[in-house]
Amino acid sequence: MKILAIGDIFARPGREAVGKVLPELREKLGVDLVIANAENSHHGKGVSNSKIEEMKSYGIDFFTSGNHIWKVSEIFEYMNKADYPLIRPANYVEGTPGRGYAVIEVPTGKNKGKKILVINLSGRMFMPGHYDDPFRKAEAIIDKVAGDGLKLGKELAAIVVDMHAEASSEKMAIGHFLDGRVSVVYGTHTHIPTADEQILSGGTAYQSDLGMTGVVDSVIGAKKEEIIEGFLTQMPVRHQVAEGPTVFNALLVEIDLDNGLAKSVERIQKYLK
Repeated sequence: MKILAIGDIFARPGREAVGKVLPELREKLGVDLVIANAENSHHGKGVSNSKIEEMKSYGIDFFTSGNHIWKVSEIFEYMNKADYPLIRPANYVEGTPGRGYAVIEVPTGKNKGKKILVINLSGRMFMPGHYDDPFRKAEAIIDKVAGDGLKLGKELAAIVVDMHAEASSEKMAIGHFLDGRVSVVYGTHTHIPTADEQILSGGTAYQSDLGMTGVVDSVIGAKKEEIIEGFLTQMPVRHQVAEGPTVFNALLVEIDLDNGLAKSVERIQKYLK
């Protein structure tokens, strides 16, 4: 089974890049399930239902997020629906809107109906806000789902973990912490792709950060001049969406259905005009 994970989709240019690349790529690679990080899909910060519907029309099946998920408040009522295809980091405090994990099914193809556990986490190093321990939270979710009768390599075809975090060390540590217990751990948030895709010793696929899907000539998707001004002056500046050629960043993981671990991992990067 093949799972494609797309890095942070930044605003309209990022969404349009997905629309240009994904339909053909999904068919060409024989992808069973597509997951994307959507926290920056609405004008660069936050996500709205209309943007979720747009990206679903391009072939994305499910969405994770991060610390910017709260920027568009209208999404809260959707997030509380049990079947809505969007989750937020699981290690927010109890009572936060939405869910931190979900068991979903492969929608089409020869693996249709196979169950996938998707977990979204936030790092704590250099991240804004206050979060519970992502290591213990991930472990608790896996144990709870297993207690409900869903175990990796048996009732669950795969377990996918999006670790939305700033520090590569924290991402790599949780990759090794979960090695052999989940199918893939990948990082999001920095918008910069890392060239460290690998299969860890226990069989878990890993990449420190998927990178961004958005405008290349920018600072993480925003107009570079404004970001530079902010660094030079240390004053607040607007973060407006950049324009120009885009890049599509993703990770393709093939899962061994006999044990739910990774058979192969491939970093995908496509530049568009």
